[in-house]
Amino acid sequence: MATTILLKNIKQLVGITENSNSIKKGKSQGEVHTLNNAFVWIKNDKIASFGPMTECPEVNITTHDCSEKLVMPMYVDSHTHMVFAASRADEMTMRLHGKTYQQIAEAGGGILNSAAKLRAMSEQQLYDDAHIRLENAIKQGTGSIEMKSGYGLTIEDEMKMLRVIRVLKSLSPIPIKATFLGAHALPEAFKKNKAAYLYLVTNEMLPRIAGEGLADYIDIFCESGYFDLDDLKLVIEAGNKYGLKAKVHVNQFSSFGAVKMACDMGALSVDHLEVMNEQDYSAIAASKTIATALPLCSMFLDIPYTPGREMINRSIPLAIASDFNPGSSPSSNLNLAFALACSQMKLTPQEAFNALTYNAAFALELENEVGSIEIGKRANLIITKPANGIEDIPYWFGDNQIASVLV
Repeated sequence: MATTILLKNIKQLVGITENSNSIKKGKSQGEVHTLNNAFVWIKNDKIASFGPMTECPEVNITTHDCSEKLVMPMYVDSHTHMVFAASRADEMTMRLHGKTYQQIAEAGGGILNSAAKLRAMSEQQLYDDAHIRLENAIKQGTGSIEMKSGYGLTIEDEMKMLRVIRVLKSLSPIPIKATFLGAHALPEAFKKNKAAYLYLVTNEMLPRIAGEGLADYIDIFCESGYFDLDDLKLVIEAGNKYGLKAKVHVNQFSSFGAVKMACDMGALSVDHLEVMNEQDYSAIAASKTIATALPLCSMFLDIPYTPGREMINRSIPLAIASDFNPGSSPSSNLNLAFALACSQMKLTPQEAFNALTYNAAFALELENEVGSIEIGKRANLIITKPANGIEDIPYWFGDNQIASVLV
């Protein structure tokens, strides 16, 4: 049943836009429009109107008093691996004993570890676990999300993951986008024949996945020890053939030209970007590609943070996502990502807020549906606890400042 709700006496309505025609970058990334003592009228699950309380309509509908509270758009998480089989907590202990991400992978951990566990799990159990994780993310303020495959590494298991995402899409109250990440790592059987595995990904997996409409985007982990520039080009071209834009993992541990190639080939976003050089900055700045930072991963792996301050100074549009996954970012808490963006990446609260909402919506091509307070957009909203302004969220970084969410 469609909902009709009136939020009134809002201390501050945050993230107002008149239109969502262009992404925020440079100075505009720090611009957040607000309205004090406001109302929002929700009708048919969308924002029907909003304004100052002096103009609040007198209607006999469900009303919520938001005195002393902020109302803002829910976060948009444009990069997750939410469908997985089990935790990899044992690998955290290995890291604490000095093992690197790459060493753990070489020892049979990492992505291949997740793939082995997923292969043994039923599709129903995968769905049940992912549904619980999704509900938790929503409670923490996530109102739109992307989910990747990539822990299958066989036709059957990649499709199993994407089918789970399709069911979540159909049942979830929030928008979900699916990304095919067959080129996540080399399975053991193809360890010495990367070309054969990439043929499997691009000529057997991809046609079936695209034919069933299971994916919105395509991805590849372009990194030393995984996939190189030739592989990146191959996968992006294959995705283009089937109408799947690229959202790619690049520059997590090294920089060797992947950012420039991805941007030149029209990737929607380049994600991670912990290691950057001058060519990388210039390539993104000259393109329409969105830079996506994953600060929860940096915190958990104790690796450098994406240089977000430098990107904004160079007018590069920046989004922030969770990278929720069992190995390098076992958290979907974008409130914590908000805090890390400010304390570690040196963004202002306004810049980080836009990276988590407005810009992140562009990274999922959902800018006309979510990401800001705008008439006609989905009424996926966060209602905070009593607060002074959005800076309270990163400031009280260990506490949950969300009182409730509307989806």
